Parts: sequence; structure tokens; C-alpha cells
Amino acid sequence: MNHKKKHFVIAIDGPAGAGKSTVAMLVARKLGFLYVDTGAMYRALTLKALKSNIELNNKESLIEMARNTRIEIIQNENGCGILLDGEDVVKQIRTEQVSANSHFVASIPEIREILWSIQRSFRDSYDIVMEGRDIGTVVFPDAELKIYLDASPEERAKRRYLQILSQGIEANIQKIKAELLLRDERDSRRKIAPLVKHPEATVIDTTSLTIDEVVSLVLDLYKKKLAELEN
Repeated sequence: MNHKKKHFVIAIDGPAGAGKSTVAMLVARKLGFLYVDTGAMYRALTLKALKSNIELNNKESLIEMARNTRIEIIQNENGCGILLDGEDVVKQIRTEQVSANSHFVASIPEIREILWSIQRSFRDSYDIVMEGRDIGTVVFPDAELKIYLDASPEERAKRRYLQILSQGIEANIQKIKAELLLRDERDSRRKIAPLVKHPEATVIDTTSLTIDEVVSLVLDLYKKKLAELEN
């Protein structure tokens, strides 16, 4: 009897600004894995709701919209692209309006269930590096490697500030820090899939590390885990 080999999953969780997206993308590229930014999926649904003039406190309408939406992951030069009903929306989902309103969509259990199902289906075909806030705890609690990236609020705010400035947009670092702390509290306190560290996750504090150093640490952990599984 043929037993299908289970694909390897690297689950990377952590708060906004800890470096999850960049690290996950680079690790996936080096290993030839599929990179999945789950936050982008919630942002895509938020974008559709805003474009469709759906009231963000109308739970039933948002669930209905999610059920009738096609979300696909594509790999591009920036890592993870998103097709929303066939349209590439990778730039549109990064606006402040989408960022400020994605928590409405993310807090609805039925919508999370829809996206979890899509996220889990990727493992059928690919080895994956998936990042978000509930990957190791909810989406893939059986992930072979679980990582929790963290950094000080000051460092995370600074990174986000520089990222926004690089896009030619003015920003206020104190406002960014306040928004990050609010988001941390909201993500940690929500009833469904809160942001918490899985007991088996390896915590990496990226505050004083370069991206390359963090990527090297994750790759070392991957090699170690692979050796364990092969023994």
C-alpha cells in the first residue's frame, strides 16, 4: 500500500513588525517551499468588502461574501501574491484603509474556518512556509517546525515606519507604535485563534538581529528537525 508522504510545514507566528513576512519569504525561497502570507488572505477579503460597500459590522453579509470569493496564492518576485476572484490585488491590500479594517473580517469565526480550509489544503501539494498569528496553534498544530518571531514594540514600530517611508508615504512613528500595541492587544484578546505562543514553538527575538541572521537561525532549526525526522 502506498502511503503519501506528508509535506513539511514551517509555521511562523508572531506580532506585526516582528519580521515574519520577510523571513518566511526568504526561507521558502531558499528551501523551494511554497510561501503563504495568511494575513494577505484576510486583507483580500477586507478589500472586497470595502469595494463592495458591505458594512463591516454586518457579519452575515461578510460571511456570505467570503463563501462566494475565490482566493488563490501565487508566487511572485515579492514572495506571495494574492488573486482575489482572479485579480492580482497584492498592492491594493497594503493600504492603510485595509490595514485598519481587516480585524472586522478576521474576528468572524465562520470566515476564519473558510480560510483555514484553504490554508490547510496547500499541504496536499506543497512543502510550506506559512506565516500569520495562528499557524502553529490552529492551522497546523502538527507542523513539523513551529517558530514564534518577536521584537520590542520600539523596534517593530521603527521597521514599519521605515517601510512606509520607503513607499514615499509620510508617517508618524509614535502613531505607528500606538497602532501596533492596539493590534497586539486585539490579537491577543480575541476569542477565536488569539495570538499566543505554541508550547513547542522556538521563540526568536529579532530586535537586535538582521534579517539574514534570523533566516539562518530558521534554516538551522529546519535542518535539525529534518535530521530528527529521518532518524
